[in-house]
Amino acid sequence: MNIWVDADACPIVIKDILYRAAERTKIVALFVANQPLKVPPSLYIKTLQVSAGFDVADNEIVRRCNPNDLVITSDIPLADEIITKGGQALSHRGELFTKENIKSRLNVRDFMDTLRASGIHTGGPAALSQADRQNFANHLDKILHQAQMK
Repeated sequence: MNIWVDADACPIVIKDILYRAAERTKIVALFVANQPLKVPPSLYIKTLQVSAGFDVADNEIVRRCNPNDLVITSDIPLADEIITKGGQALSHRGELFTKENIKSRLNVRDFMDTLRASGIHTGGPAALSQADRQNFANHLDKILHQAQMK
């Protein structure tokens, strides 16, 4: 198992949780972004810089991701592709995307895009809360523990 991180939009606090988890579990975390990233020196923390462009990082994650890998992203279309490929997807807020919930999440996303395109202001996501961070850390620990038990 590898952990793939859609790093361009990943909050720093979530990256910090991932750095510690990679070291603790000795599972490689790969941070994919279209800009240079500073990460702690580690055998288990790696970066992959891709060229700038729409969905370039997402496409590279999909291309390299294997079944049972974990992808950290709040990009719902990316999560859908990962699930279709047999991987797991976890949002920065700790929401585990699954075969059972991803299609409804895509529908809501598409509906909100339609509203925004018609000029309706929908607002953005709420700031990442302490409860979101805790939810993320708990789900991550559960997934990594299950992976190590295999």
